[in-house]
Amino acid sequence: MTVRTRALEGLAAGAVGTTALNAVTYLDMAVRGRAASEAPQEAVETLADRAGVSVPGDHDERDNRIAGLGPLLGLGTGLAVGLGIGVLTAAVKAPAGRAGACIVALGAAAAALAASDAPMAALGISDPREWEPADWAADIVPHLAYGAATAAVLLTLRRARR
Repeated sequence: MTVRTRALEGLAAGAVGTTALNAVTYLDMAVRGRAASEAPQEAVETLADRAGVSVPGDHDERDNRIAGLGPLLGLGTGLAVGLGIGVLTAAVKAPAGRAGACIVALGAAAAALAASDAPMAALGISDPREWEPADWAADIVPHLAYGAATAAVLLTLRRARR
């Protein structure tokens, strides 16, 4: 199978994983009554400032653009991690069965967690060392859902191709 096919499978798996992450996040917000994180919008503003680019529009239009761009960063992260996992799992043979599925799921979850949290820390937007247990849970649980969904789709596509 070509790298291109593996990459496309990874993109599809990453899209499903991102949907699972968002669903778990929104469910947590609804159950606990907590607000959405402002970190993605802060990332857009910080990146734009550092790049010397201004987000166009009057106050409301600019805020709306930033509100739209923030979640797109997360979507891009989920797709990129899925693509990477798709290519990586083609190169590295994971054990078969449940053990292999768990390895792929945990690897995808860890990669997505690192790919989202490390840039936020590097930009000075968030410091995980200062998080409370509830903050960690609100971050880890959706990323575990990402990993499980990504692995399930990726491995299902691979089995279907055989």
